[in-house]
Amino acid sequence: MSTIASIIGGLAVGAIVGWLIKDFFDKGKLQQRKDEAEKVLKEAKLKSEEILRKADLDGKELLYKLRVDFEKQNASKKEELFQLEKRLIQREENLEKRLDFIENKERELEGREENVKKISSEIEKKDGALKQLIEEEKEKLRMISSLTQAEARDLLLRRYEEELRSEKAKMIRDMEETIKEESEKTARELVSLAIQRCAVEQTTESTVSVVQLPNDEIKGRIIGREGRNIRSFEMATGVDLVIDDTPEAVNLSSFDPIRREIARISLEKLVQDGRIHPARIEEIVEKTKQEFDKQLTEEGKAAAFELGIHNLHPELIKILGKLKYRTSFGQNALQHSREVAFIMGVLAAEMGLDIRLAKKAGLLHDVGKAVDHQVEGTHAQIGADLLRKYGESEIVINAAEAHHEEKEFTSLYSLLALVADAISASRPGARRETLETYIKRLTQLEAIANTFAGVDKSYAIQAGREIRVIIQPTKVKDEEVSLLAHEIKKKIEGEMDYPGNIKITAIRELRVVEYAK
Repeated sequence: MSTIASIIGGLAVGAIVGWLIKDFFDKGKLQQRKDEAEKVLKEAKLKSEEILRKADLDGKELLYKLRVDFEKQNASKKEELFQLEKRLIQREENLEKRLDFIENKERELEGREENVKKISSEIEKKDGALKQLIEEEKEKLRMISSLTQAEARDLLLRRYEEELRSEKAKMIRDMEETIKEESEKTARELVSLAIQRCAVEQTTESTVSVVQLPNDEIKGRIIGREGRNIRSFEMATGVDLVIDDTPEAVNLSSFDPIRREIARISLEKLVQDGRIHPARIEEIVEKTKQEFDKQLTEEGKAAAFELGIHNLHPELIKILGKLKYRTSFGQNALQHSREVAFIMGVLAAEMGLDIRLAKKAGLLHDVGKAVDHQVEGTHAQIGADLLRKYGESEIVINAAEAHHEEKEFTSLYSLLALVADAISASRPGARRETLETYIKRLTQLEAIANTFAGVDKSYAIQAGREIRVIIQPTKVKDEEVSLLAHEIKKKIEGEMDYPGNIKITAIRELRVVEYAK
C-alpha cells in the first residue's frame, strides 16, 4: 500500500512538476509572441505612415498640376475675352464715328437747305423786281422807239439773260471755292466710307487672291479649334482670310498686294506641309517674308541689270521689286517702268543726251506707286521724296515729280519722261483697251467740248486724261469761263464712260497785235 501510495505521490509530484515546466515554457512562448506582435505592429505602423506621407505628396503634386492647368486655361480664356472685348470696343468706336459723321452731314444738309430757302426767297424777290423793271422798260421802249412789243421783249430778254448768266457764273465759282474748302475736311471720311461700300469688280479683282485647296476638309484645319488658326494667320499676315462655300478654294483679301502675295505663298506652304497650328503659322509667315524680301531685291536687280543701270541704293532696288505687284488699269507697273526707260533711252540717243541717265530716270519715274497706298500724296510727289531721300540726282527727281505736269520741267529728261510715260500707257493693249476704243474716246471727248458756243478748238491730251479747251475771248467773258468748264464737265460725265478722272482746262486769252509803220 505504501508503495502504491508513494507511486501515486510521485506521479502527483511529477504531474505538478510537469505542469509547472509546461506553464513556464508556455509563458516564454507567450512573451516571444507578444514581442513579435509588437514588432509587426511597429513595422505596420511605420509602413502606414510612409504610405500616408507618399499619398500626401502625390495628392499635393496632383493638386499643383491641376492648379497650373487651370491657371493656363484661365489665362487663355482671359486673353480671348480681352481680344473679344477689344474688338467690341473698336466696333463701338467705329459706329460712334459713323454716327457722328452722319449727324454732321445731316446738320450740313439742314444748313444747306436753309441757304437754299434763303437764296430761293431772294431769287423770287429779284424775279418780282425784274418783272416790274421789264414792264417799265417795255413801256419806255414803246414810247421812245418804233419797235413792236415782240421786238422790245426779245431785246430785253437777251439783255437780262446775259446779266443772269454772268451772275450764275459768279455763283458757281463761289460755290466751287466753298466746296474745295469743305472737301479737305471730309475727304478721309468719304474715302473710308467709299472703300467700305465699294463692291465693284475692279476692287475685287485688285484686292483678292484665290488659293486652291486639295479638298474641302482642310478648311476646318485652316480655321482651327475655336478659330485660333485663322486668327493667328490674319494677325501674322495682316490679310483677311475669307472661307466661304466656294469648293476647294479660299480667298485672301487686302489692299496691300505685297501682304496679299506673302499670305498666299504662306498658306500654300501650310496646306502642302499639313501642320497647321499657331506656332507653325508664325514660323512659315516669317520665313516667307524673309524669302519674299530677297525675291523683291532680285526682281529690282534684274530690272536694273536689264537696262544697264548700276549703283542704285539697295532700298530703291527693293522698291522697284515691289512694282511687280502693283498694277494701274491692268498694266503692270514694273513692266511699264521698263518700257518708259527703253523709250527714254531711244529718245535720248536721238537727241544726243545721256542714255544711261535717261533710262535711269525712266525706270524710277513711278517708284512712288510702290508705296502710294501707305503714304499720303500723289505717286509723283511720293516718288520724288523717295529719290531725294536716297540721294538721287535732281534730274532724276524732277523727272519723277513732273511726269504728270505737277511740277515745272527743269531739264529735257523730265519732258522725255512725260512723253515716254504717255506712249507706254496709251499704246493699244497696254491698259486693257483696244485701239478703236481708245481713239473713239478721244474723239468723243473733243466732240463734246466743241458743241458749246464760244469754244474755238479743243485738244484731248495725256491719253485722254485731260482736255484743253481754247475759248473765243470775244464771245465768252472772264467770269463765264468757270460756268462753261462746269457745263462741259457735266456733259462729259453724263455721256461718256472712262477710267479715272478727266481734267478740263479752259483757256481764254485775248491777244491784240499792231504794227507800227
